[in-house]
Amino acid sequence: MAEIKEATYNEDSIRSLDWKEHIRLRPGMYIGKLGDGSAADDGIYVLLKEVMDNCIDEYAMGYGKSIEIKLDEGRVEVRDYGRGIPLGKVVDVVSKINTGAKYDSKAFQKAVGLNGVGTKAVNALSSYFKVHAFREGKSKWAEFNKGELTNESEIIDSEQKNGTLVLFEPDPTVFKNYHYIPQFVEAMIWNYCYLNAGMTIVFNKQKYISQNGLLDLLRRKTDEDSLRYPIIHLKGEDIEVALSHGNQYGEEYYSFVNGQNTTQGGTHLSGFKEALVRTIREHFNKDYSPEDIRQSVIAAISIRVQEPVFESQTKTKLGSATISPEPNSPTVRTFISDFLKEKLDNYLHMNVAVKEAIKKRIEQSERERKELAGVRKLANERAKKANLHNKKLRDCRFHLDDEKNEKRFDTVMFITEGDSASGSITKARNPELQAVFSLRGKPLNSFGLTKKIVYENEEFNLLQHALNIENGLDDLRYNKIIVATDADVDGMHIRLLLLTFFLQFFPDLVREGHLYILETPLFRVRNKKETIYCYSDEERINAINKLSPKPEITRFKGLGEISPDEFENFIGEDIRLEPVILEKESSISKILSYYMGKNTPERQKFIIDNLRVEKDEIDEVLAEILDIK
Repeated sequence: MAEIKEATYNEDSIRSLDWKEHIRLRPGMYIGKLGDGSAADDGIYVLLKEVMDNCIDEYAMGYGKSIEIKLDEGRVEVRDYGRGIPLGKVVDVVSKINTGAKYDSKAFQKAVGLNGVGTKAVNALSSYFKVHAFREGKSKWAEFNKGELTNESEIIDSEQKNGTLVLFEPDPTVFKNYHYIPQFVEAMIWNYCYLNAGMTIVFNKQKYISQNGLLDLLRRKTDEDSLRYPIIHLKGEDIEVALSHGNQYGEEYYSFVNGQNTTQGGTHLSGFKEALVRTIREHFNKDYSPEDIRQSVIAAISIRVQEPVFESQTKTKLGSATISPEPNSPTVRTFISDFLKEKLDNYLHMNVAVKEAIKKRIEQSERERKELAGVRKLANERAKKANLHNKKLRDCRFHLDDEKNEKRFDTVMFITEGDSASGSITKARNPELQAVFSLRGKPLNSFGLTKKIVYENEEFNLLQHALNIENGLDDLRYNKIIVATDADVDGMHIRLLLLTFFLQFFPDLVREGHLYILETPLFRVRNKKETIYCYSDEERINAINKLSPKPEITRFKGLGEISPDEFENFIGEDIRLEPVILEKESSISKILSYYMGKNTPERQKFIIDNLRVEKDEIDEVLAEILDIK
């Protein structure tokens, strides 16, 4: 047996890291997960958010009415028109931990960030970072590389308006194969606008502005014609609420603290849900079930507090908080409860039509829940038996609901078609983090069906149980659900049927960014020295030119044709994912009706107008295959 050497622990074992080394060594502590930009909470968007938060805090304090953002491939540029960083501290503010104005509660009250880390993290994690301050007719700039100061100017005269300009390029050695998705940036910008009514943000020359706050948010997120009643919009000191009920399954919430989008909720959101149930019950004097009151609700809540306690540096979940540090200040839960009890109750007394619409919606949910009870019980019993020997699911070791496991956000479940594709992925996957669910043929078209079908259809029921989403997303077992189907007509059809299922019954899964499409290569181009996998015709042509004169070209017709050894290259670090994103004007009911409903003249016209045969491309491929090019 080999001798095990005990590690030496002495003075030489103790190492002190400077600020930038610590951030680069443990970036997750400061910006959450890294990612490649395919998810809205990936690190490159957190970098932008940290810079934007400083601009927003300036606006909230009454300085500057607009912010400009330019995004050109990997370079980000943000310019505000606030007071500008004091020129003597330009370098310190972006390169010394625990340096900033937000420790002075008089200068920044109810600000987004309070710990002086944000821009330092951006600086340390950027291959190029520049800060340029303009203040009272003077200016100064400084440049950095991975947090290391490389160049700085003297204080010079300037004709520019007061404010700060920040440029940065995320470090490609930290954020591998990253790319910004404009829809995610746009969603972030709109949230800033809703929470700061009247402020203008210009993103790549496109202007964004909201005049009505959270009311505009719900108008943009819903099809107002499908709502049960007009959006209720309530405002008070340090709190704003907008809510309505629709016809969709599930609950939909947007929550904010001090202008920060708390995507994981927290005490303010749970307090809002409790207060909504309590207020409705007391108003109608009926002991309605909480799930019936909240079914199909869509709501947004924003609060402002002093000294909020977030559960991480990325500030996506609010922990404990009181409205102010003053003695006897109410907790967030009490503050929200008192607000709704007064404002919402008064609103319902004054708007009888809305009151009746809410009552009908609750009673409808109650009837649907009771009708489902019997079917659900039988289906769950069958699912439990099936789960003991569920051949459809090859599970992984770690899961998203393992809150103490730092790898939980890397968990995925591939949904595949057929045994050959699932077999290749299963052999190539990482069994600790990647699960595989295998479909049998094409799933049912669930458009227009009630949730009863989820329990009556064995495949849907097993998929629901594998994901653990029957009662919402709180216990979702995988962070990413990846649809992995062939890139042919049948594969596209299966993909569409799965999207219909999720949008119809579990839209929150899509809204919260958990659903993805796996991109797999269409071609393999190789010679004796090198192999290149190509995801498009353009990549194929470039690969042919690179490996000329006569490379071997293989066209992959289905996932089952790709060997497990090759698949390992496509579902590991270099995995290519296309997120399923609901656009700002998207109405789920209209989307599903257009694509999955009965044939309509509009859809027929679209197909006819867009149907084409690319003869030149076909001839080119044939020439390559026949080696006559």
